[in-house]
Amino acid sequence: MFAYHVDNQIDLALPRPEIDSPALFSLIVASRKKLVAWLPWVLKIKSAEDELTFLKSVCQHYGEGKSLNTVIYYENQPAGMISFNKFKKTDQSADIGYWLGNKFTKKGIMQRSVKAMCQLGFNDYQLNKIVINAAVENQPSNHVAQSCSFHFDGVLRANEYLIDGHFHDENHWSLLKSEWEQRK
Repeated sequence: MFAYHVDNQIDLALPRPEIDSPALFSLIVASRKKLVAWLPWVLKIKSAEDELTFLKSVCQHYGEGKSLNTVIYYENQPAGMISFNKFKKTDQSADIGYWLGNKFTKKGIMQRSVKAMCQLGFNDYQLNKIVINAAVENQPSNHVAQSCSFHFDGVLRANEYLIDGHFHDENHWSLLKSEWEQRK
């Protein structure tokens, strides 16, 4: 099983579908109102069985080399997920997606998890660029990108269709391997 130790509180690991789906589903239910504004897929997860199906699919995608979805464990309990949603081989890039359950926010968990994913992406996956796209209005997600030293590249107009039935502009953030290496 793939696992990555971030620090004394956080580990990232491939999902264990049968074990992790109930806990992750409970987090989604408890955080649904906040998550659904930015993550339309939340409405599709109506049961632990839906989450189980999703986790099995991301494990399959990992095996095929398409993506890397990990569960964020905070103090040994599932707190959310972070992923390279898709590896683009043509330009050696990947985009990061993430979410946390409400009770795990404001602890620096996501910033530390994003930095760990950058470490993995640049060192283990030989990426040249990592991207974060976040709706302009999604202040917490934009704060994560900014606090992790991602470069603000600009706004992608009407780039994301959200649950409110409207297209939203997205901030496009990127971090290059050369920038990551200079920070060390």
